Amino acid sequence: MGAMPDRRGAFFGRRKGRRLRPQQAALFDTLLPRLALELDLRAGTLESLFPSPVDEVRLEIGFGGGEHLARQAQMHPRVGFIGIEPFINGMAKMLRAIATQNLSNIRLHHGDATEVLDWLPSASLTRVDLIYPDPWPKPRHWKRRFVQEQSVCAIARVLRPSGEFRFATDIADYAAWTLKHVIRSPGFDWTAKRPDDWRKPWPGFAGTRYETKAKRAGREPCYLVFRRTEHHA
Repeated sequence: MGAMPDRRGAFFGRRKGRRLRPQQAALFDTLLPRLALELDLRAGTLESLFPSPVDEVRLEIGFGGGEHLARQAQMHPRVGFIGIEPFINGMAKMLRAIATQNLSNIRLHHGDATEVLDWLPSASLTRVDLIYPDPWPKPRHWKRRFVQEQSVCAIARVLRPSGEFRFATDIADYAAWTLKHVIRSPGFDWTAKRPDDWRKPWPGFAGTRYETKAKRAGREPCYLVFRRTEHHA
């Protein structure tokens, strides 16, 4: 989840896994076109993207199997959600969840996050979630991690003052990497005041199947919450 395209738009990561079942393929043809963002059109008021009234809009980058995003949409019907996932099988699972749970407050982008971040209006989101992105553990691949100086700046641009960037990983090195990149940005403050603030998930966090596997393997998750500063332009 959350693999990072380079400056030329090349995507690092898998786009397709197992062959889709007929029902999944049908949702790509029927449901995804109705929910997909139209990036060739200028973004207006994001709240107007949703058929029912919403009070704010949040973004999840690389939603994987979609269980966290679907649960958040269920829990917060007055919030609009934009979900990004380039992996075709993950998008298929998300489409099935939307169809079976009749979720009307989700819009989707089957592609790279940088495309959406460039399209979004400034100060238009109240939250951005990046949950268990691909850690690219080998040093020679660190440039492929989603969290980079340019992506942090892009997230800061689209967040409203006091909006939050939330990050979860089970890889200690990636947690340290993210802390380093976000803390040195003038656009964010780290909200943690005590160890439990990064050892325990934030209130309302909907876990993922990947997180369950990580804990079973003995890897401890780290949960980081950064707040968009009021004064940064």
